[in-house]
Amino acid sequence: MKRRVNWDLVRLYVITAQEYHPGRSVADVMEQTLIGGAGMLQLRNKTGSKAEIAEQARALRVLTRRYGVPFIVNDYPDIALEADADGVHLGQGDTSVQEARALLGDDKIIGVSTHCIEHAMRAERDGADYIGVGPVFETATKPGKAAVTTAYVREAAKLVTIPFVAIGGITPHNAGSVIAAGARRICAVSAIVGSADPAGACREMLRLLDEGDRAAAGAERHMIDRASVTVTLNGNRYDTTATNLESLLTELGQRDKRLVAELGGEIVPRIRWQDTALADGQRIELIQFVGGG
Repeated sequence: MKRRVNWDLVRLYVITAQEYHPGRSVADVMEQTLIGGAGMLQLRNKTGSKAEIAEQARALRVLTRRYGVPFIVNDYPDIALEADADGVHLGQGDTSVQEARALLGDDKIIGVSTHCIEHAMRAERDGADYIGVGPVFETATKPGKAAVTTAYVREAAKLVTIPFVAIGGITPHNAGSVIAAGARRICAVSAIVGSADPAGACREMLRLLDEGDRAAAGAERHMIDRASVTVTLNGNRYDTTATNLESLLTELGQRDKRLVAELGGEIVPRIRWQDTALADGQRIELIQFVGGG
């Protein structure tokens, strides 16, 4: 039977990183994250022996079961199986989703790290249950990995149909921009497990997620309440709820193209697109430049 995860309850995903809390055990720090509201835990240990990782996995399995939270093992499907973890998380160079599924069966969760939309689409086709989207910002936990920025978060929010978790360098200071880009779930590592108060750090991240939900709901209500305007676009009638020229061009998929926009016969510089409000009856002409040789 396919395992069912209530992803609405998984808003904050926390990963172990014992190098950030010397003198405190992994189990003690991770229990504090659970007290603070973490919705899913992952064991990630890139330097320990398999015997050490298996021991940590067994301890965290007991802990997460006590709190009723899903538990994931990074990299090792065999350890996930032996510890009866809820699933495994795979990197781009790890075991394939198909191989992990053959070992674990359909009742386990399989997650995949992705760094671009092509990775995301492939993971979804391969049968992954969720993906990680990142690193959003540069982070010491992923040395040498270029930041994918919030642009990839926006792309994933539009195109990916399975749950995704934004990850990489996320802190309370920048989480708002990640949430505004469309992330409903975030993962923080050093900002939480490296904190003197992991439970408090989790509560702050969850507060930011709740704040983002309220902002998104308000924006959606505004769009529903706002009457559409009708403009003439390149000679054709066009109905839109866009509020300005930039949002219209984004809606049309034209914002990043090389083009000139005319409104009422006057060219509107790109720098003024966001400040140029739309109104009924306006005539808009879009002229695209095509490169030649």
